[in-house]
Parts: sequence; C-alpha cells; structure tokens
Amino acid sequence: MILEWLQRNRDVAIYLVPVFAFAEACVGIGLLISGAILVAVASLLLANDIASLAQILPLAVAGAVLGDHVGFYTGRWIGPRFHAVGFARKHRAKLQKSEAMILRFGPYAIFIGRFLPAIRSLVPAMLGISGFNATRYSMLDVAACVLWSACLGVILWAIENVIG
Repeated sequence: MILEWLQRNRDVAIYLVPVFAFAEACVGIGLLISGAILVAVASLLLANDIASLAQILPLAVAGAVLGDHVGFYTGRWIGPRFHAVGFARKHRAKLQKSEAMILRFGPYAIFIGRFLPAIRSLVPAMLGISGFNATRYSMLDVAACVLWSACLGVILWAIENVIG
C-alpha cells in the first residue's frame, strides 16, 4: 500500500523524508515515531528510483534540524515555568545538579542524543530548559544532524547494494 502511494505520488513522495525526520526528532512526537519509518520510506524511495541519496540526505538533515530546534526552543519557552512546577520545586537540588551536568556535557549530549532513539527528542528540550547557549546549540546540532544523515546514507546504501 505504501509503495503504491509512493509510485502514484512520485512528485511529493520525497517530502515524506523531512516530515519523518522532523517527527522522530520533535519533542513529544519523537517518542511515538520510530526512525525505522524514515529508513523504510527512504529505502523505498531509493529502490524505486523515486529519489536519490543526494536528494534524500539534505532533506533528512533539514527535517532533523527543524525537529531538534522545535524541541530546544520549546524547552527554552517552558524552562522558567518548569522550575515553578511542584515536581521541580520538590526535586530542586537534583534538577540543579542535572542541569549543571547538561550544561557541562551538553555538546556530547547533542551528538549522543542524535544517535539514541529513546532520548533523541528529549535532549534538545532538556538543553533548552537548562539554558544552554542557543548559538552553540545550533552549530553543534547542525553538525550532529549532518553526521547522522551521513550514517543514514550508509544504511540506505547498504540496504540497496548489500542486502537488496
């Protein structure tokens, strides 16, 4: 059924790549959407000559960066209010310790979080809540998304050339 839809809608099918890259990275949504869906759709696009790697990978980067930034700025927006919530006040010491660790290891968290599906959509929001520098976040996140996209390209190439 998916393949039929992709074949019938070849001109717009490629835009599923940034949609799923965004969805798996976006805070909240990313907990429900698996990266396997993106890999499956992208491999179908590739295998059926609907799109090339050169078309898929930049769109994946764009969707991932946008999803991460929505999470980061949602965290920045929620941040001050989050600290006023009863749970945050009750666990203030633990949260301050966690935020200090996030700020200290934030650059590593950005890269590690990009490659761990279970926390991919949470790390940007946590960094936003903690007050991580926005410019530094953007530069590191784009680099992490480009690296992640390169790995996606290797996976897609392997599916098409080794497995397929």
